[in-house]
Amino acid sequence: MRYKRFKILIVFVVFCCGMTFSFAVDSGGPDTGKKVEQKKAVKKIPKEDVSITDHVIKINGKVLKYRAAAGYMLMKDEAETHKASVFYVAYTKTGGGDAAGRPLTFAFNGGPGSAAVWLHMGALGPKRVPMLDDVKPVYAKDTYIDNEFNWLEFTDLVFIDPVSTGYSRPAQGVDKKEFHGVSEDIRSVGDFIRLYVTKNKRWLSPKFIAGESYGTTRAGGLSSYLQDRYGMYLKGLVLISSALSFQAQDFAAGNDLPYINFLPTYTASAYYHKKLAPELQKDLSATLKEVESWAETEYTLALMKGDRLTKTERDKIIKKLSAYTGLAESLIDFYNLRINIFDFMQELLRGEKKIIGRLDSRYTGYLRGGFNVLLSDPSYNKIYGAYAAAFNHYVRSELKYENDLLYEAISPNVYPWNWGQASQGFVNTARNLSEAMVKNNSLKVLVASGYYDMATPYFSSFYTFSHLGLPEELRGNISFTFYEAGHMMYIHKPSLIKLKKDVAHFYRETLNP
Repeated sequence: MRYKRFKILIVFVVFCCGMTFSFAVDSGGPDTGKKVEQKKAVKKIPKEDVSITDHVIKINGKVLKYRAAAGYMLMKDEAETHKASVFYVAYTKTGGGDAAGRPLTFAFNGGPGSAAVWLHMGALGPKRVPMLDDVKPVYAKDTYIDNEFNWLEFTDLVFIDPVSTGYSRPAQGVDKKEFHGVSEDIRSVGDFIRLYVTKNKRWLSPKFIAGESYGTTRAGGLSSYLQDRYGMYLKGLVLISSALSFQAQDFAAGNDLPYINFLPTYTASAYYHKKLAPELQKDLSATLKEVESWAETEYTLALMKGDRLTKTERDKIIKKLSAYTGLAESLIDFYNLRINIFDFMQELLRGEKKIIGRLDSRYTGYLRGGFNVLLSDPSYNKIYGAYAAAFNHYVRSELKYENDLLYEAISPNVYPWNWGQASQGFVNTARNLSEAMVKNNSLKVLVASGYYDMATPYFSSFYTFSHLGLPEELRGNISFTFYEAGHMMYIHKPSLIKLKKDVAHFYRETLNP
């Protein structure tokens, strides 16, 4: 019995550890003279299983038929070595003739570390997670409904989960470092796009990219990578909550740009929570124009002067900052005229023992001591559970795709992330986009920003796109839209409706110049 138990244990350990040999152990004892057999390991490659389902949705009384594909694309190198399994969900309009010439949009979220679930189930896809109330932000519903504002009317869609997010994983034995970095991520997602286009015969389709947050960083890099590596010229980019130049919004010693670029968003947030003087509470648009002008003139000059400011000059700046942020003058003085996002989150409603959201400053949560503000963002807490529940049910019940892996909506497994050039400075894929636009003069860009987004403030996008160094005749290829919501403006139904209208117009103008 002892040897039989030992034999079972050995087999179990060998199986679990994936070792390349097996033992032949006889229950009669170790001196039987039988040889130990060795076998070559057979590397198991996952199957490229894709679930195909057909669906119908009504939009403005009209029936739209579409086909969904959910599953893995196996990424291999030229030696046919399996490198990664990338999960995607694709939607193709059916019944409308040849799909080859129909627009095709690749969509993803940011992080880095985020799956595409947010854009998928929030704005672009045929289903969306509804909020309980669009006036006063509260929890999202743990369900989903038909999305009458989806983009399938004017483009086919492919939602990509980068490696280590969603169900996507590196191949067995492949170091995750091959995918987890600025350049590595651009390359792996770009290679997926090339393979999808090739396998699905979509090279003649007008191609677009829609990215959110760090997804816009990725999109900026992809605009040049796809073009230079594969000759794949994009028609347009939709950049939702843009973050291409990190210097414009990363708080770091010696970098005053974020304090300037965040100020209008602080003002918008104080406006929403009614912390401004009556004359500034009358009209948000007018107030923001005033603040923007002051931020890029007097405030910028004051920060450049630094300690050379006279007391009179400093007191004048303190009073203005207090008026535009709703914060006490003593706090402005304490923070040396420089308020970072996390201090503002805690200070605006401190008297009410509340913090405001980072992704969407309309949301509030409880202010308590001894916790990380970034990890306690109320705007994230009130949507995460609903999106996770909705997707996990939807993918199985309607897309008929089964996978027992954890769907990593926000994955910690992408870290450490290789920031590349950021070790010497700041990540900046705006340079890639600028080069791509100079080479591809027809490439158009739509930048969509929420006034209450404190993760990627709208004014930093102004700064970034004002410093692309484009020839004057190409500057008209960039357009901006704004929404009275936050980072994920589509969770606010009026903004969702406006976003769909703005994007549809962008596609028409891009495809029919």
